[in-house]
Amino acid sequence: MGNADTKLHFRKAVIQLTTKTQPVEATDDVFWDQFWVDSSIAVQDIFALVPAAEIRAVREESPSNLATLCYKAVERLVQCADSGCPSEKERQIVVNCTRLLTRILPYIFEDADWRGFFWSTIPGASRSGCLDEDVDENEARPLAESLLLAIADLLFCPDFTIQSHKKSSPDTAEDMRSMDSCEYIWEAGVGFAQSPPPNYIHDLNRTELLKLLLTCFSEAMYLPPSTDSRVPNPWVSFFCSSENRHALPLFTSLLNVVCAYDPVGYGIPYNHLLFSDYREQLVELAVQILIVTLEHEAGTAASAALRALDATTSLSAEEGPEEAGPENLFVNYLSRIHREEDLSFILKGLAQLLNNPLIQTYLPRSTKKIQFHQELFILFWKFCDFNKSSDVLEMLVPILFYLNDARADQSRVGLMHIGVFILLLLSGERNFGVRLNKPYTLRVPMDMPVFTGTHADLLIVIFHKIITCGHQRLHPLFDCLLTIIVNISPYLKSLSMVAANKLLHLLEAFSTPWFLLSAPQNHHLVFFLLEVFNNIIQYQFDGNSNLVYAIIRKRNVFHQLANLPTDRTSIQKALQKKKSGISRINSTDNVSMEGARPAVPAEPGTLKATLEATPGIDKITEKSQVSEDGTMVAVPRSQSPQTPADSSAIAAASDTESNSERDHEAYFTPSETSRSRLSSVSSTAAWSANPDWMLSWKAKLPLQTIMRLLQVLVPQVEKICIDKGLTDESEILKFLQHGTLVGLLPVPHPILIRKYQANAGTAMWFRTYMWGVIYLRNVDPPIWYDTDIRLFEIQRI
Repeated sequence: MGNADTKLHFRKAVIQLTTKTQPVEATDDVFWDQFWVDSSIAVQDIFALVPAAEIRAVREESPSNLATLCYKAVERLVQCADSGCPSEKERQIVVNCTRLLTRILPYIFEDADWRGFFWSTIPGASRSGCLDEDVDENEARPLAESLLLAIADLLFCPDFTIQSHKKSSPDTAEDMRSMDSCEYIWEAGVGFAQSPPPNYIHDLNRTELLKLLLTCFSEAMYLPPSTDSRVPNPWVSFFCSSENRHALPLFTSLLNVVCAYDPVGYGIPYNHLLFSDYREQLVELAVQILIVTLEHEAGTAASAALRALDATTSLSAEEGPEEAGPENLFVNYLSRIHREEDLSFILKGLAQLLNNPLIQTYLPRSTKKIQFHQELFILFWKFCDFNKSSDVLEMLVPILFYLNDARADQSRVGLMHIGVFILLLLSGERNFGVRLNKPYTLRVPMDMPVFTGTHADLLIVIFHKIITCGHQRLHPLFDCLLTIIVNISPYLKSLSMVAANKLLHLLEAFSTPWFLLSAPQNHHLVFFLLEVFNNIIQYQFDGNSNLVYAIIRKRNVFHQLANLPTDRTSIQKALQKKKSGISRINSTDNVSMEGARPAVPAEPGTLKATLEATPGIDKITEKSQVSEDGTMVAVPRSQSPQTPADSSAIAAASDTESNSERDHEAYFTPSETSRSRLSSVSSTAAWSANPDWMLSWKAKLPLQTIMRLLQVLVPQVEKICIDKGLTDESEILKFLQHGTLVGLLPVPHPILIRKYQANAGTAMWFRTYMWGVIYLRNVDPPIWYDTDIRLFEIQRI
């Protein structure tokens, strides 16, 4: 009964606020206390009792009352943070104020006129943190800063969010100002050895505060997409600056909570159905806060370098130099982690969480499956980008598992992109290519043919599956997938027969005349595959008899490529034969691993967030030449030899078109300045294949090495087949294993690696993807539902 009375009382206060035409004085504590002093109101109830329409009505009709409500709620949080919340009543006030602000903030952000409100100064809020009516206006602190500092203090509040080291009583409450929060990091791991005893009340309170913090950061959702990376999120910039004295312990707390989390626990079957896991919600919010704070590098050397590289944000002489923002301490801390045990803790933690869906048990659904893998991918991406010192091979299998599983689901196209981008980033490092030679012995249940081989074979087999059995929206990723294979190819010591056949099948599919002629960049895919074969033949010939045998068997594909007709009549004939997709591989693919689930399309009605277009492969990679000692030397763009594959600019199809509009998927070059979302149909209509265009790239096909190999080996193989009457391929493979082409091939070409290079376009893609994931994952309560989001659109499949 008491709870019903509380809700009724709270609802009356809301109605009073929305119906008052006169401003309520900030000093009228009796009125304002109705919103937070009463006993606890569940967050779901606050969302129900404070409807969107009423928040907007107060914003439009009684703006001063909405302003005072926000100010009073922040003031209460500041007061409680200063006192250290010694009483249960104060802790309840903090929770109620936190929930109310979480509800209101999105409606402040959606109105451009209100966005500056939290950055205006409030009388009496000084930079020292105390509230004093006589504070000089220049010394006053904006409301946003007061709120962020109060949240940071409350996240290290004894007996509220951390275990007190003292016997707690109101008289001995620790002085919040003098407390060293580094002694109170939430979980053992990086920089902290002790694991505090679990306390679900502390976890719940941390979760409430982090939800409000994430809501503060979400102002980015209400701004339209922009490639101007010079506009940092002011909430994130301040929170991650040296103004926040808890920056280091908070960063390590968030990171350690995520990496130490074990969803399976003691491994008791079905334990997740019997007990509530309060830690899971905290872990989800911790990883979301981390990825949002690590997105911004304002003022760091890294962002200055990126801006120098990116012509779209170069400053004109008249604009003058840009003021550097405060350094992002979260980025700084992540990039400085270097102790072996810390790196191992982070990687093992992320690998354990990402491997969670791969765990096999005999009892169906008996182990808990986490749902925040997309956020973990973004965090891992940040880790690889900012911290180059790690062996990441154990992350490959879960990444490939998710790519394979999501390939038929249009609502997960963002997940496909982030997985491919991570592998593109990793493939730029020689060590990654070398480590892929490690035998693949795990038997993860994936919807793919059974094979014996290395991690490289697994990668090639999965990529082949994505290309041949994925949905059409993945076409723009083909360049990236093949670039990854090109980057690792010089280091692959022995491809399995299955992987070798997959590569030849891709060449066969991509080199058919109808496919080559159906879009202006399709021939780039052939160039990438020929580069793969050339790298392996020139640098890893000895162990790759399977690939050499596959090339000999499919030699007609190379001869047809060399003899492609370029006259207008042949072009017209080829286009008339155009088929409706890449030919499916033969029936051996039907034998999948035991326990594997087939990749399935999204359920009708599934929500998805739209994505920005991604820049073409030439915009997101930078060429490096591998020197004889193994080091990489960047090739300046002006000097690098331009092949058709290098000038490719394939843009990822924007998610805003419906399926029917995208039936004829094609590639287009997005203008970096205008973010117009072209329909692929109209972009292809203006272009048609002609003899000059065909001749321009056909002359550059790098076929010399392969033709020389065929010229030498085909007669030898034919001769031993006739002489010995061989029909068994194992005997031919044995012959090829002992063969040599030393002195017979052209001079080896230098190895070119295309390393991932960030720019304004990819930064914008990551921002829209990240916030789209966060929006869709926070549905209880639905923090941003039905507000005027401008960064992306929410659509139903």
